[in-house]
Amino acid sequence: MRNIMRKSFIFMGLFVILFGWIIRDNVFAYTPVELYDNVWRLINTKYVDQTNNSQNWNKWRHKYDKYIRTNEDAYVAINTMVASLNDPYTKFLDPKEFAEETSSIKGSLKGIGIQIGVKDGKLMVIAPIEDTPAERAGLKADDEILEIDGVSTKGITVDKAADKIRGKEGTQVTLLIKRKDMEPKSYTITRAEIEVKSISQKTPLEMKVPDDISYIRLSSFISRNAAAEFKAILDQSQNKKGFIVDLRSNPGGLLSNAIYISDMFLDGGTIVSTVDRDGYKETSRATAGVLTTKPVVVLINKGSASASEIFSGAMKDNRRAVIIGEQSFGKGLVQEINKLPYEAGINITIQKYLTPNGTDINKKGITPDIVVELTEDDIKNKNDVQLKKAIEVLNQMTMTRGLAIQ
Repeated sequence: MRNIMRKSFIFMGLFVILFGWIIRDNVFAYTPVELYDNVWRLINTKYVDQTNNSQNWNKWRHKYDKYIRTNEDAYVAINTMVASLNDPYTKFLDPKEFAEETSSIKGSLKGIGIQIGVKDGKLMVIAPIEDTPAERAGLKADDEILEIDGVSTKGITVDKAADKIRGKEGTQVTLLIKRKDMEPKSYTITRAEIEVKSISQKTPLEMKVPDDISYIRLSSFISRNAAAEFKAILDQSQNKKGFIVDLRSNPGGLLSNAIYISDMFLDGGTIVSTVDRDGYKETSRATAGVLTTKPVVVLINKGSASASEIFSGAMKDNRRAVIIGEQSFGKGLVQEINKLPYEAGINITIQKYLTPNGTDINKKGITPDIVVELTEDDIKNKNDVQLKKAIEVLNQMTMTRGLAIQ
């Protein structure tokens, strides 16, 4: 059996969190002006859109030189410059924000446990993290956040929204939420230290899965340990007849995790391709051999984003799994995390990614093989129709395999 953990480390996604990242150290600058110029140069050479949102990028290089005296001055100037890209995923992180992002990769963070993003100009909940204040309060994927503590979110950036939602453990934040076909409702949530759990075998609506099926709920690809935890469950499930991989409301995380876990199921073939600003295409392929050949069903919904979509796309295009649920979020961009001087950082969108069939899913998402919607009534009545369908389909797949073998 192969060692699939030898591949290079790449961070993808979300989130958030949140989102697809490759980590680099760029600690070159020493003064606040040099810090600003360092960010300008990084974007000038790495940003996926060579036109930088159809503007003359040179105009920004020395625009604030005579005004920048402190690090705080540099932070304000950098945020202004970055905002001109009109890219919610390219964002500057001050030392506090960069430390929080690093903590999330390590497996812990502070806040209410919510992944957010801007979609069509609206601040949206990508997904609440399992067993967090946000989930317990009832927030759901695709909720629109209209207000934060009484202040409208119109025109707000993800970075500013996250800063407003974060806060000291034990304090509260109030969000005005608009859910489809429902009147806006306020949620007051107490902030806490959030432990990012990657893997669970507990179903979200407490539905029992047959003992001969291995159910794996992957709530995030963020933690460095996610792939190893996933492999451990596969190793323990050799007596099962098939697998249900639940990626519903999974906002993404490490691209490397998506590649590792796809490789566990795929015997060769393309997993994902990335395309940079120069049109250079790099393809990640599965190695020969698999950890299991048993049938797989993957569950997705509108909160499944980034690395979740890479895994789902790889499994779908390689015909290795049946995808069930709802259209996914549609985040087909990769960010690189650049560490800056003074413990700051910047996430820069450097690539777009394509599924094995060459499909660009950005702002489109992955289309399930079998569409099954989970309604508010289903949730209220704890009737997980999507998981029921997954069990039904997996049973059919195992019966077909048995007939084929005979």
